[in-house]
Amino acid sequence: MRGWACTARGRAGSRARRRPVAGCVGVAVVLGLGGVLPGQTAAAAAGPAGTAGNYAFAEDARRIEGAATTADAVELVPGRTYRSTLPAAGTTYYRLELDGTSTLYASATAAPPAGRDGSVIDGLKVSVQDGDGRSCDTDTASFGAGGSPHPVAAWAVREISPRRSLCKDAGTYYLTVERADPDGRGSSPGPWEIELTAVSEPELEEPGPTRAPEEWNSAPPRPVTGEPERRPGGGGFAAATPLGEGAWRDDIRPGQTLFYKVPVDWGQQLHTTAELGSAGAAGRGFVAAALDLDLYNPARGRVEDLGVGYDGGQKSKSLAPLPPVAYVNRHAPGRQVASVRFAGSYYLVAHLSAEVADDFGDAPVPLTLRVRLSGAAQEGPGYAGSSVPSGVFTVTGEDRESADGGGAAGGDTAYRALAVGGIGTGSALLAGLGVWTLVARRRALP
Repeated sequence: MRGWACTARGRAGSRARRRPVAGCVGVAVVLGLGGVLPGQTAAAAAGPAGTAGNYAFAEDARRIEGAATTADAVELVPGRTYRSTLPAAGTTYYRLELDGTSTLYASATAAPPAGRDGSVIDGLKVSVQDGDGRSCDTDTASFGAGGSPHPVAAWAVREISPRRSLCKDAGTYYLTVERADPDGRGSSPGPWEIELTAVSEPELEEPGPTRAPEEWNSAPPRPVTGEPERRPGGGGFAAATPLGEGAWRDDIRPGQTLFYKVPVDWGQQLHTTAELGSAGAAGRGFVAAALDLDLYNPARGRVEDLGVGYDGGQKSKSLAPLPPVAYVNRHAPGRQVASVRFAGSYYLVAHLSAEVADDFGDAPVPLTLRVRLSGAAQEGPGYAGSSVPSGVFTVTGEDRESADGGGAAGGDTAYRALAVGGIGTGSALLAGLGVWTLVARRRALP
């Protein structure tokens, strides 16, 4: 801001000699932060947050190399985040050292290069295998009907359960990661960057029911109405923007992916509606799978997704109703219900197909997420120990406050608040002016 005098006046009025105020130094530093903020990587700050080529990897992610054989596999330690490279063809191995009591969730997030010609079936395939090569669990995540390359995540589970006879013993296991379309038909032929996490869930103090609820309220609630509040999305899981109940607005460009997270406690149901705003006179056409909205659980396991077609006019669609979060949901036969098995941060990942630019230009499209939480929060199931990382399956008061107020997990809340779109500079100015006024008043006292 040109001509802003960092000074304060004494009691004598407007003609009094002006003197510098120390508080303004902090304002100048904050306003000069510019590009990279806590929770962002340099790559993410270089372009629109969340674009396929600019996935915001966790800042503390350790770089490791995947192995072509189990003999050379590097160990993944629960609670840590890793960054690796996935070749265009072949299976990559990582090692897991597991006990005989905890359930292990391993996930991989692919960050493919940006493009428009992705294969519909391409994406990521992961599995957890025991020392004899038997599969404990397998999952695949693809780009979906739009075929627009964007960050996708898949998870695999080593579960301690009376219903499972395999993979219950302590010992060495392996996480395998490969392309869902190993031939690479229609997708980028080069390697992809991937982010890996492992989460450990302790056993219960006392055995509980082994059947999932057969009935639950599946009626959609009254949608959240009212003017949406601006809440720009993050560029990755680690930089996801917190959301609480309410209507939230951002603008999303073709090819861009935005990450949000919603704290959902035990006993609560999450309901989400996605809306694309009209493009005005920007163009004509129809994109059958313009918006892809994925819901992931706290272990980055995909729960469900929806696709929204777009013809330049406003469109709206809701995620299918989900049961209340409960430990016993894991016993459900369907993976969708079984994925809603623990409390914590549930991630909403929105991707606008690059194909939208062909008909409507590269201008951003208004995106509104209407989020509702129904049901009262309940006590957890009674774990015999702590999860790794600690607290991943809980919702705290700080989580709720952050979701309502727009703070960001994993970084300094005050600094991240400055990164929030159109209110960022205004927040910095207000904070600086507040310090300025306080210091000036104190110095003016006799």
